[in-house]
Amino acid sequence: MASLRKVVPVICAMLMTGTAAAQTGWAPEATPRTAPAETTGVHIAQPLEAERRTVSGTVIPFREVTLRAQSGGRVVSVEGEEGERFETDEKVAAISDERLQAQRQAALAEMRTTEAAIREARMHFDREVISPRSEDIGQMPGMGMPAMMDQMITRDMGQFMGFGDPTLDRTTDLFSRHIGVDQAQARWEQARARVEELDVALEETRSRAPFDGVIMHKHVEPGDTVQPGHPLLTMGYLDYLRVEAAVPVRLVRQLEVGDMVAVTLDGEDEEIQARVSRIFPLADPHRHTVTVKFDLPQEVRAGPGMYAEVHLPGDAVRDDRVVIPESAIIPGGALPRVAVLGDDDQVRIRTVRLGAARDGGVVVTSGLQPGARVLSNPRTRH
Repeated sequence: MASLRKVVPVICAMLMTGTAAAQTGWAPEATPRTAPAETTGVHIAQPLEAERRTVSGTVIPFREVTLRAQSGGRVVSVEGEEGERFETDEKVAAISDERLQAQRQAALAEMRTTEAAIREARMHFDREVISPRSEDIGQMPGMGMPAMMDQMITRDMGQFMGFGDPTLDRTTDLFSRHIGVDQAQARWEQARARVEELDVALEETRSRAPFDGVIMHKHVEPGDTVQPGHPLLTMGYLDYLRVEAAVPVRLVRQLEVGDMVAVTLDGEDEEIQARVSRIFPLADPHRHTVTVKFDLPQEVRAGPGMYAEVHLPGDAVRDDRVVIPESAIIPGGALPRVAVLGDDDQVRIRTVRLGAARDGGVVVTSGLQPGARVLSNPRTRH
């Protein structure tokens, strides 16, 4: 009798469990058997896409150059205003050059002087070749005899007795005249180099456009006095525009040169596609960001300095995370469960682990694979 009292509660508990299972229509999770159900639709579990991250950026010219003074002086002209366009090598500003012009005139005079010295040295050299000074009878010491006797007797007698060497004397005279020509030529080349140096300095007093672009900012006005290195004008190439942004290091890992990202310009609702054109190799040690430049389409209506938002892909996620509708979660139970339609079109119950909500759905961190067919609104059959 006592043993029967122990068995009866166990039997009752088993009967109650079976009744509950019959009412819900679901098999216990420990035994993944098929179970009938009524549904309102089947949802394919989609892989979790990384959330976009938005960073601030600024529209910049494709190229930007600040023209600076190469020499000191007074600004005599600035050829345009902000926004005016100039062609390549067109003069945009000029600095006074009176002092350099005077130095150039002095260098030209020195060149003419050295040219005359060259002609004189060459004339002496030619005369030495045609009429050697060592054979000039008027230059001989003589012996109280006529010059003809010196030419015929004194030269040979002096050479025989060891007094002088006519061949060595002629070689020395020729070499001396040749050195005179070389020295005059060197002085002329030095004067010419000085003229060329001054021509370069004069050209540097005139600032020219390095490319087809517009003046973005004027730093001086006519009459200002500048020193070497003082900024004159800032020019930009605006046929193409870029967006420059400081991107956190963790997001730069997802980018490569040539990738396309979405960009929203200030005052615009429509997103445009921009190409990653340059990723700087070093990160800012204080902000822990990397400078990235994005090329905008040519037809975009924008200007340098405009605010822009760059929408970047977020951090990488695991491949086994999926997103399902919240209605697919079976209510009740200690653990979240979903109904999955198998390849044999039979419904099975799976226990899953949930993550954060995402756009009307919920993230499943484990228990489902991408592509699984999940009942979007399972209803138990009574």
